Amino acid sequence: QVQLVESGGGLVQAGGSLRLSCAASGIIFNIRTMGWYRQAPGKQRELVASITSGGVANVVDSVKGRFTISRDNAKNTVYLQMNSLKSEDTAVYYCHMLASIYSPVADPSSSWGQGTQVTVSS
Repeated sequence: QVQLVESGGGLVQAGGSLRLSCAASGIIFNIRTMGWYRQAPGKQRELVASITSGGVANVVDSVKGRFTISRDNAKNTVYLQMNSLKSEDTAVYYCHMLASIYSPVADPSSSWGQGTQVTVSS
């Protein structure tokens, strides 16, 4: 069974910082990308940032300059450093992984974490 376990969410004042972590475990081969999505109440889930195994990062414009994504390939772990948080960053943040699971020749498939709540108070 493949699991993505997130940690680091919580309540923070506007302007503050949080660091999210997500560790993947299980029978995993060739992780293509890991990343973070978020879903605010009444809104669709949206991409925040993603990073390839080679370290190429993609960060959406709304958080560019404030959020940084990084990855530890040896630990199958991805991080999201969130600085200068705003009230509009309040959402449930989900970890995502695109990888071959159970077999190295399997087509890549998506796995999701359970989500971690980030609440920014103004």
